Amino acid sequence: MAEELWNHSSLSSFILAGLFSHSPYDSFFFSLVLLAFGAAVVGNILLLTLIQADRRLHTPMYFFLSQLSIMDLTMTCTVVPKTAANFLSGRKFISLAGCASQIFLVVMVGGAECFLLAVMAYDRYMAVCYPLRYPVLMNWKVCSFLAMASWMGGMADSVIDVGMVFSFPYCGSLKVDHFFCEVPALLRLSCADTSLFEDLIYACCVVMLLLPLGVIVASYARVLTTVIRMPSTEGKQKALTTCSSHLAVVGLYYGGAILSYMQRASSRTPMGDRATSIFYTILTPMFNPLIYSLRNREVTSALRKMLRR
Repeated sequence: MAEELWNHSSLSSFILAGLFSHSPYDSFFFSLVLLAFGAAVVGNILLLTLIQADRRLHTPMYFFLSQLSIMDLTMTCTVVPKTAANFLSGRKFISLAGCASQIFLVVMVGGAECFLLAVMAYDRYMAVCYPLRYPVLMNWKVCSFLAMASWMGGMADSVIDVGMVFSFPYCGSLKVDHFFCEVPALLRLSCADTSLFEDLIYACCVVMLLLPLGVIVASYARVLTTVIRMPSTEGKQKALTTCSSHLAVVGLYYGGAILSYMQRASSRTPMGDRATSIFYTILTPMFNPLIYSLRNREVTSALRKMLRR
């Protein structure tokens, strides 16, 4: 029976170690994860609903924000439900198709979010530095193209990653030391030499993180210069409030991404991977809608209007 189970799992599934370490506090930590997941789902769906329902939010900035909410929902819903189901059922298996789907969606959304944050910074640059030409420069055709390009950039990266990861042989233990299928965790199980692919992943991650970050820094350097020259205090405050929300999201995302992906394979540990993965799969999707709703008068006004109805 054990041999049959091993042969079946070696052909069609992996075993996830899970998020928890069988301590007396597992139920408490599991409740916190579910609470954060629930807050992320409710917060992002509420933000999407507000943007759709209020005409004042039908602007490029909120269009890109709605894309960010969709990405956050995709990220957290790809990982947390399977982790919760495994914890509650005691079953640790994930099928090859399920594993490939997790890698595809997580990598796609992670890459797309890098590009989208750069697009959002560029949008703020255009709005603050070229306010009169902004409606023409950032029309819906341009916005749709930039959003689609962000998604396609992430998708291209994920297709390559999934194809390469499952081209390697897995002939040893199939226990993934993680709570979901992530590329570095799977590569540790391969009985082939994956060092060249790991170096390629590292190089791609550096490029995909640093190029958008360069656009963000350059955009906000110009924005700051323009804001300082503004004669109106109210104009300065409005520009800085809007931009500070985006900068907070950028800091939150890039903090976790740099810790997670800009490390050599030799310096990564399973415990470190788990910690950084919690950050960008659970915490970031929870905090993003909070940051934009609490620091944005237009969103809070739209929420009040909806509640009065």
